[in-house]
Amino acid sequence: MYIEKIKSPADLKPLSIEALKTVADETRQAVLNRVSKHGGHIGPNLGFVEATVALHYVFDTPKDKLVFDVSHQSYPHKVLTGRASGFLGDLEAMDAISGYSSPTECPEYDNFEVGHTSTSVSLATGLQKARDIKGTNENIIAVIGDGSLSGGEAFEGLDEASELGTGIIIVVNDNEMSIAENHGGIYKNLRALRESHGTCEHNWFKAWGFEYKYLEEGNDVAKLIELFRSVKGTDKPTVVHIHTEKGHGFAPAVANKEAWHYGMPFNIEDGSRPASPAYETYEQLLSDWMLEEMKTDKTLVAVTSGTPSVAGFTPEKRIKAGKQHVDVGIAEEQAVAMISGMAKGGLHPVWTVFSTFIQRSYDQIAQDLCINSNPAVINVAWGGTASMNDITHICLFDIPMLCSIPNLIYLAPTTCEEYFAMLRWAIQQDKKPIALRIPTNGVNHTSEAVDTMYDYEPKYKIMHKGSKVAIIAAGSFYQKGENVGRLLADKGINATLINPRYLNAVDANTLNALKDDHELVVTLEDGCKDGGFGERIASYYGPTDMKVLVGGVKKDLYDRFDLQQLLSDNHLQDEQIVDDVLNILL
Repeated sequence: MYIEKIKSPADLKPLSIEALKTVADETRQAVLNRVSKHGGHIGPNLGFVEATVALHYVFDTPKDKLVFDVSHQSYPHKVLTGRASGFLGDLEAMDAISGYSSPTECPEYDNFEVGHTSTSVSLATGLQKARDIKGTNENIIAVIGDGSLSGGEAFEGLDEASELGTGIIIVVNDNEMSIAENHGGIYKNLRALRESHGTCEHNWFKAWGFEYKYLEEGNDVAKLIELFRSVKGTDKPTVVHIHTEKGHGFAPAVANKEAWHYGMPFNIEDGSRPASPAYETYEQLLSDWMLEEMKTDKTLVAVTSGTPSVAGFTPEKRIKAGKQHVDVGIAEEQAVAMISGMAKGGLHPVWTVFSTFIQRSYDQIAQDLCINSNPAVINVAWGGTASMNDITHICLFDIPMLCSIPNLIYLAPTTCEEYFAMLRWAIQQDKKPIALRIPTNGVNHTSEAVDTMYDYEPKYKIMHKGSKVAIIAAGSFYQKGENVGRLLADKGINATLINPRYLNAVDANTLNALKDDHELVVTLEDGCKDGGFGERIASYYGPTDMKVLVGGVKKDLYDRFDLQQLLSDNHLQDEQIVDDVLNILL
């Protein structure tokens, strides 16, 4: 086996073309071995194997700088840069390797931490400028998938690369897919370029001022090597457009590209996956609810940005929704501005987005949406500790971010029934933009009646009236607050339990009333406590005698953390919270 002996790309240089084809086959099997046992990004990595072998054979990394976009295609690169054990070894060896480009893991070959999309060209232009000023001669190569071209930063990076006018090579890996299907006008030209083998009259890249080369056989090592050799050392901004097959070499991933973009472990022989126990998900419930509402409300529009699965809109459900579902591609900024305009135009848009990705749209939420007070609805999914845990995908910062924006109401439902009551109200009201934080601790139901109407001023809900200690537990941490309350009751403390519902502002009336017979307020939020909900309450009580214990996660860049360890390190285990309360009361 070749790849067991390849410790760096230099080991590829003496090999023949036939041997390199074998390296590609072995690399593909290594990728499949990892994802079948460990899970990860499947289709995009399988489709970029040959291109990775050719890049490392032709170029002289690490002197030449290779920048990946979103890192969904970086597994073959890792195999060939001394990390094959993370693909061939046991699960412990696999755990040691990140699923993303990471200089902390391999500073020699991974130039940036990359997990969000559309960034590679912009990052590469910085390296391009550094090289030009220093007067060195290394090649700068940015890899970007066709799906990532829909993101605004990709446009800005292309614009700057053309403006700089010096040597940069942008490899457009065109597999005709984003996570799901592509959306955006640029894809009409990409299709025309593919169909004409790069010769059609209208060429989007040439219009930007790039030299342009096209290769239809993007999974052919020999032809890729010839192509990359032709641009090595270029002194001009150059686009190399290669047509690859997502999932190449693994029939199930080729047959169903969307389902095999990412996946948990599976049977490598036939692609079958272990049967999962049936359970409710908010994705399924939300999409079913939206489709039912759309039957009677033709102004209701579900909006997604490159990840329709976050709202449960499978290919079948997207067809059912028709024009009442819009996917803007990987372009969160566009999504926010568009829902603002849609609301202004009399529609009822509901944009559903992962917590980690909403960070890219801060300015649009503040400027395009909230200043204009347009009543669009934002669903924030997977916010909190129990979701994604890679350093590039942390979901802990949406509360501090969104609650810093004036004129936005951020609601935190605690149960399924409360979520849909809040969602219906948010859609029907016509005065303000409303965001809802979808719970991430499972679908919890309640038999108690939930409010159907909400106000624009915060009104917390007292769920149990006690004294001495008040627990204000928000959203996904509400059930944790219930548990803490029961444990305190066993200690003889009858604690008040409050569902705050509103994350963006304090309910002064409720907080003032607690002063009469409480001496400690405990806040619990599933996210970063620095700048979060609890600190806002602590600030309110600052000039008073009320003690406040703020429960949340300390601000930091966590990578592949263990959930229980993270909770323990931040004193968020139920028993730890009780101990902290008792220590304060002593």
